[in-house]
Amino acid sequence: MKNKMKWIIISWCHFFIFQVSLQAATLQVCSSCNFSTIEEALKAANDGDVIEIQEGTYFENALVVDKSVHIKGINWPIVDAQEKGEVFTIIASNVTLEGLQIQNIGVSYLKDHSAIRIKRQKNCIIRNNKLFNAFFGIYLERANNCQIYQNEITGAAIEESSSGNAIHAWHCKNLSVSENIVKGHRDGIYFEFVDSSHITKNRSKNNLRYGLHFMFSNDDQYDHNVFENNGAGVAVMFSKKIDMRFNTFQYNWGTASYGLLLKEIYDAKIENNHFSFNTIGINIEGSTRLTYHNNQFKRNGWAIKMAGGCLDNEFTKNNFLSNTLDLVVNSNVNNNSFDGNYWSEYSGYDLDKNGLGDVPHHPVKLFSFIIDRTPESIVLLRSFFIDLLNFAEKVSPVFTPAEVLDNQPLMKPITL
Repeated sequence: MKNKMKWIIISWCHFFIFQVSLQAATLQVCSSCNFSTIEEALKAANDGDVIEIQEGTYFENALVVDKSVHIKGINWPIVDAQEKGEVFTIIASNVTLEGLQIQNIGVSYLKDHSAIRIKRQKNCIIRNNKLFNAFFGIYLERANNCQIYQNEITGAAIEESSSGNAIHAWHCKNLSVSENIVKGHRDGIYFEFVDSSHITKNRSKNNLRYGLHFMFSNDDQYDHNVFENNGAGVAVMFSKKIDMRFNTFQYNWGTASYGLLLKEIYDAKIENNHFSFNTIGINIEGSTRLTYHNNQFKRNGWAIKMAGGCLDNEFTKNNFLSNTLDLVVNSNVNNNSFDGNYWSEYSGYDLDKNGLGDVPHHPVKLFSFIIDRTPESIVLLRSFFIDLLNFAEKVSPVFTPAEVLDNQPLMKPITL
């Protein structure tokens, strides 16, 4: 009886799928087609239909997608909003939008106009589109199980107040954001109240504020991304259980810039990342139970700058290579572990040839405290006087926290 019921259910499913496939239609949009505008095709479409937009320029905006359709551009048709506001507003689930060039959305100080917006829907796919001169590029609002990949989103942001984010997600779950190129916006990728999502293989550069920005988001992962030449690389704030792996943070320069900002986050992993040519590699504030493994810090101003309230963090098997300052700790209360790292400035020895230094390494220099209180003193960085100060403090710590030590410094850098 059970087997019979099973076959009846399967047969009905096959019949339903067959019926849907028979009813699906392809609607062509072009100047000589049955539909000359995208709006006409959207109104005529039914769930499951494909709307093929042929090559050409379409001056349209305020297009509402309220059916589960597949919108496909052929030979990169251009949808130009002429600075009149939002183009596609998706209010149906299971929508796919691909192959379009969408441009000239227009700035608004009252509404977050977007090239593409998904509102309260699921299982949508936005792929292989080119967005130019958009206020917000792709905006996800209470959207779940959506995929955003292989899009190129280029803005012309000049000031933060008059610019939006390339990919903006608010109150979402289970998003996949991958292989996108985002540049010229306020933030490249922005997550607020976004959980259980994955950001991978994106390139975020030349954005005014952050390449990637997390706020109040948990159980997320970002890996194999490049954050380059932004106001700051990545900011993770008021979040927990964020895995950060195999990313590159580079050339994020500025008076208050950094590769990665961690503020009030908990139980996160920072592993196998490269930090190069940033003003500050990682700036850490009030973050607890974080692990930093197999990262490389090379030619940064400050490799790691740690403020108060950072407890139970573990730094091990990291490379610190030719940074101006490897570590700055602004608090004498410290229970963090720094054992087992490679420091290019370590001047100890290894008599027993076990690969570990026989004397501990003091990574915090007295000069870092001087710079913190008197920034102008940076001009003395390479002077003999400063070398003497640092040596004296290392021999007998007075101002620097004596317990911040690498008790087992590596004699050779690790291979990443």
